[in-house]
Amino acid sequence: MTPARVCVYCGSSGGGGKYLAAAREVGRVLAVRGVEVVYGGARVGTMGALADGALAAGGRVVGVLPRALLDWEVAHEGLTELHVVDGLHERKAMMTGLADAILALPGGAGTLDELFEAWTWAQLEVHAKPVGLLNVAGFFDPLLAVVDHMVAEGFLRPPYRDMLLVDTDVERLLDRFADYRPPDYTWAEDAP
Repeated sequence: MTPARVCVYCGSSGGGGKYLAAAREVGRVLAVRGVEVVYGGARVGTMGALADGALAAGGRVVGVLPRALLDWEVAHEGLTELHVVDGLHERKAMMTGLADAILALPGGAGTLDELFEAWTWAQLEVHAKPVGLLNVAGFFDPLLAVVDHMVAEGFLRPPYRDMLLVDTDVERLLDRFADYRPPDYTWAEDAP
C-alpha cells in the first residue's frame, strides 16, 4: 500500500546544488503522488528545499521542530502544520509516529542519527514501516560499504540489512515502500 505520509530525514545544510535539487524533486514527487511530507520543519538546507518542492506542487508538509531551533529563526513559515517540541528525542519519535514510511536523503550526523534510530526500531519491531535511502550521486556508497562490512563481520544479520531499502530513483523507492513487508525473522532462528 502506498504510504499516506513519508518522514524524510535530510540536512539543515545544502551540501551543494545536486543535493538541493534532489530534495526539491523528492518533495515534488511526494506531492504529485498525494503523499504528505513529514520532516524537520526548517527552511534551510535540503530540509527547506524538500518543503519548498512539495509546497510548490500543492502538497501538504508537516514540520516537527525543536523549540531551540525556533529561537534560531530557522522555522519554515509556509508549512501546512508545524509542531514545536521540547527536544530532539521528542522530535524523532513524533516524526516517525506521524509517518507510514521513512526516507533518508543525503545529510550530516543528525540525518544519520535519525536514520539509524528508525532502522533500529524496525529491527526491534517497534514499528513495521519501510526505511529507505535515496542514494543521490553515490552519496551513501561509503555508508553502504560499512553496512555490508557489518554483515560480513557478523554484527548485522542479513535480514536486517535487507530491511534498508536503497535506490537512486525516488519513484522506484516509493514503489518499493508500497510493496514492503518486514522480514519474517526471530532472534531464536540463529541464536548461538
